[in-house]
Amino acid sequence: MKILYALLIMVPITLVLRFAGIGGHTAVFVASAFALVPLAALLGRATEEVAIYTGPKIGALLNATLGNSAELIITIIALREGLVEVVKASIAGSIIGNILVVLGLSLLLGGLKNGTQRFDAKAAGTNATMMLLAVAALTVPAVFALGSEEHRPSATDIEHLSDGVAIVLIVIYGLYLLFTLRSTTPEEEEWSHHGESTMKLPLAIGLLLGSTLAVVVMSETLVGALEPTAASWGLTELFVGILLVPFVGNIAEHLVAVQVAYKNQMDLSLGIAVGSGLQIAVFVAPVLVLISLFVGPEPMTLVFSSFELVALVAAAFIAVLISVDGESNWLEGAELIGLYTILGIAFYFVP
Repeated sequence: MKILYALLIMVPITLVLRFAGIGGHTAVFVASAFALVPLAALLGRATEEVAIYTGPKIGALLNATLGNSAELIITIIALREGLVEVVKASIAGSIIGNILVVLGLSLLLGGLKNGTQRFDAKAAGTNATMMLLAVAALTVPAVFALGSEEHRPSATDIEHLSDGVAIVLIVIYGLYLLFTLRSTTPEEEEWSHHGESTMKLPLAIGLLLGSTLAVVVMSETLVGALEPTAASWGLTELFVGILLVPFVGNIAEHLVAVQVAYKNQMDLSLGIAVGSGLQIAVFVAPVLVLISLFVGPEPMTLVFSSFELVALVAAAFIAVLISVDGESNWLEGAELIGLYTILGIAFYFVP
């Protein structure tokens, strides 16, 4: 672990490379990726410490919220620059990545180390059902926009439809938080005996906030260098937006979920992986739709491409199937990663 924390030296090195213009965008990309690894370790340590005091639900919610704050900031900047399609691809990619990559790696590595792992099926089922509801809601504007010409609403009507869906999703997310945070499971009642804290709660929260702020800066640097790097490698804008930007932008959050799954803390791991994707679908995406009315040259709608919709629906359904029995194994993780690989190959060939 000391060797891992030694990589924190990459944080100032990345900033020097970025602002001094040394080495070009590829050097900044590589350095910021290495810098996120020890920051993810710190974020994971802080998340575990906070969760000991608060329980896995609030701990996972804090981690997902702070982790998604980086993406929210980055996408608002992209909206201001008029990169609406990249933002929508990034939203779809984040949801897919959290369900297939983060959850897949968590189940795979956790299962290989601990065998069959168990989690609260009720909480996981609630999250998965909400995810399916969110994906269904996100498909509605696209279905109307892609319908037959005689029944297709105007562009203005599609914008108004997206605004209405966004408001409803935000309200549902508020009700979801109220329901989940007020309900208590036997697993949470026993959580106080799960481990002993090595730091006081204010220090743990401070570490969580500080490491999240550093992750925001490094993520913004990484994503800023990613697009020119990917372009020099011949990758399309859709591939970059739906696969690379969400993956590297949330790499710290990915590592935290895998880290706690490896320690057999599956409620916390699933709360981070599925909860983060859920938050993007029912809160971040709707908020961006409403913010786009005031920021940027054009408003953003919830009309995703047919490629993105297929990937979203497939990911949501498989999340439901995995969550219903309250058990997981390494094979389920391998299956999730396999599906993500298939989607990656498909998006690579989309012009």
